[in-house]
Amino acid sequence: MFEQTFKNIDDILHKDAGCSSELDYVEQTSWVLFLKYLSDLEEDRRTKAELVGKEYEYLIGKQYRWEVLAPKTKDGKIDHQKALTGDDLKDFVDLKLFPYLKKFRTDAVSADTLEYKIGEIFSELKNRMQSGYNLREVINRIDELRFRTSAEKHEMSHLYESKIQNMGNAGRNGGEYYTPRPLIRTIVKVVAPELGQKIYDGAVGSAGFLCEAFEYLKEQNKNRSTAQDKILQTKTFYGKEKKSLAYIIGTMNMILHGVEAPNIIHTNTLAENLADIQEKDRYDIVLANPPFGGKERAEVQQNFPIKTGETASLFLQHFIKILKAGGKAGVVIKNTFLSNTDNASVALRKQLLENCNLHTVLDLPGGTFTGAGVKTVVLFFDKGAPTKKVWFYQLNLDRNLGKTNALSEKDLADFVALQKTKADSENSWTIKIKDIDPTTFDLSAKNPNKKEEAALRQPEEILEEMKALDEESADILKSILDLI
Repeated sequence: MFEQTFKNIDDILHKDAGCSSELDYVEQTSWVLFLKYLSDLEEDRRTKAELVGKEYEYLIGKQYRWEVLAPKTKDGKIDHQKALTGDDLKDFVDLKLFPYLKKFRTDAVSADTLEYKIGEIFSELKNRMQSGYNLREVINRIDELRFRTSAEKHEMSHLYESKIQNMGNAGRNGGEYYTPRPLIRTIVKVVAPELGQKIYDGAVGSAGFLCEAFEYLKEQNKNRSTAQDKILQTKTFYGKEKKSLAYIIGTMNMILHGVEAPNIIHTNTLAENLADIQEKDRYDIVLANPPFGGKERAEVQQNFPIKTGETASLFLQHFIKILKAGGKAGVVIKNTFLSNTDNASVALRKQLLENCNLHTVLDLPGGTFTGAGVKTVVLFFDKGAPTKKVWFYQLNLDRNLGKTNALSEKDLADFVALQKTKADSENSWTIKIKDIDPTTFDLSAKNPNKKEEAALRQPEEILEEMKALDEESADILKSILDLI
């Protein structure tokens, strides 16, 4: 039912003049979905309060609650006599509801509260639906959804992830929002965060890394106490995101996964001077897929000891700096980082190898990221001790990856199994840092164990074939001359 509802909403938005792409569909679905989620959350809280004899104080004022957008008859259906529609509904949403919700940010006690997140989300977006009649239809569809049981919330989070994936496949800049979930789950497994550690993604996007880390920690700590649950909810996951739409989607995705007030800040991570990062600002775990290929302005580059316009290289410096001593990281980066010869790349590889133990490099095939024509690697490193040796694993698949043939966890199972002991295999090998060129710190992933391709023919054999072809050509030419 949920899946069909989402499809119907897309069909409605497709007809609206204010929505032109999958990116707009996700954004507009998100804010209406968020209001319905808040309504169900408040009803759950009210029920819990009543069970212990307390009166629940609603976050949202009565005249702005979901029941105003979707008034009901006694039998629980939408009351079309009372429900606003057309220009009346659009004016209510644009001129009353949004300004009211924006104020939550200034009225909130602190930034780690749900009230603050409500205010921040509605400060970052606007209603793009130009037709109040289309808006009415979207509200009616979303009213059919429920967020009351764990199963319902799980299904909703799963469907929302699918929406994000579609957005990532939609071209334009959608790809930057989506890292394949099998890859994220594998990275989380290898890094293996523990309850009580602070986990950080400075390029949070749709918050896939934080959501999967949340699921992993829940699975690893099924019998957690109330105190541990509070730590998991409020003191475990942290992120920063520069772009408004990604910020909204990332926050919404975490909320749908069950983190009520995500610690995600809307800011440009790279605008922070590395020299200003203190011990209190550091994290135990970094999980990230920073944007690559972007070019940051000269004033942003001044925040970094190693000056470069390559966004991913600036992020890597940030991640190394913001990790605690003993902290662990799993970071996706372009595979050219391993071998680029420019001064910044060489200096950054040197810094990484001298300050961190780069213990594992996962070399991914082309097509891992749908629509992105770059090859990538995952760097796994621990901060605090220099690298002595690096274990490489080259993911060689017997098929080409793409939209209809995506990466799966099964594809990565051999990597996860071998990584535990860092064993050599047809696809894996180890290099010692003392054996690499100390002037370039080149870490190119060259697999010495890969089976040789079919042997090349001997030169004599090639020359014999060339001679035979020459003789054949001469015979044909002679035949033509005889005919003239």
